[in-house]
Amino acid sequence: MNRLMERSEEVRFSAGSIELAGTLAHPIESELSTRPPSVLLLPSFLPRDRHGRLDASGHPDWFDRPTDPGLLARLAGALAAQGVATLRYDKRGCGESDGRWTDADLFSLIDDARDATAFLRSRSDLDPTRIGLLGHGEGGLLAMSVAAADPALSGLTLVGVPARSWRDSLRWGIARRHGSGPPFVRALDRGAEELIERAARGESTMRLPLGPDGVTLRLAGWQQAFGTPGMALASLQDRSASVWHGQADVWVNPDEASLLAAALPMVASPGPTIITGAGHGLEETDDPTIGAIAADLAARLEARALPTYLLSIDGL
Repeated sequence: MNRLMERSEEVRFSAGSIELAGTLAHPIESELSTRPPSVLLLPSFLPRDRHGRLDASGHPDWFDRPTDPGLLARLAGALAAQGVATLRYDKRGCGESDGRWTDADLFSLIDDARDATAFLRSRSDLDPTRIGLLGHGEGGLLAMSVAAADPALSGLTLVGVPARSWRDSLRWGIARRHGSGPPFVRALDRGAEELIERAARGESTMRLPLGPDGVTLRLAGWQQAFGTPGMALASLQDRSASVWHGQADVWVNPDEASLLAAALPMVASPGPTIITGAGHGLEETDDPTIGAIAADLAARLEARALPTYLLSIDGL
């Protein structure tokens, strides 16, 4: 049903020296009204496509072919039904985007998200004063990092985001996954302690046994993620935020949702919303719950004053 509420446009935008590919979804209602607000949708850990799924097209030996539509695609449809446009894009080295995922560190991914918000602001058919962020897992860390330095960004939604270090979440999740998952996840779980130790020593790379040739991981991004707890980023926010988490998540401890909510200065409700029976990607979640996440964020997309250096974008 939501697909009838949106009009999708394939886009590319510059991110440093490369280009990222994505989908800009417009609500049909916007053709009959004023410029709609927009939301940047940011995916979780590991290589992901624009829909939020593990990137089997770009890494067929790493991941199984997805059968679900992807959390970000579902949220894009639900937000379109609320009259909100969305941008979602393939991570570096995933889908149709340039670059290599193994070479991308956390700070590069933050810069990519910042460039994506700039792309949204450059669109004359969208309201530049009402841009929100929704981050899933690692995407929540990216969203909070971008928002902390950008006072013009509006409402924030965090789904399955760690409050503590990614190092702690990785160790916690290994015990819950019990060696299950696609090939890359199983290899990562087996090599996680070595990865953590090498990153702590400041080593630059690590060879992860996977397939006949293995995979060389650059450790800079892992070092950065291990040293960037979500609680610290949450404390820097000056916008309305809400926290959602799947009760059956095996990547991030659902108990951390309360820590994250407590660290947010302007949390939209007293605590997080825990979704019973849902995993990290909320695949088990019904459409009304996805719609509730979208409606909650849409209601908090209040206009924010543009800084002086951005006023020319809106023709002011």
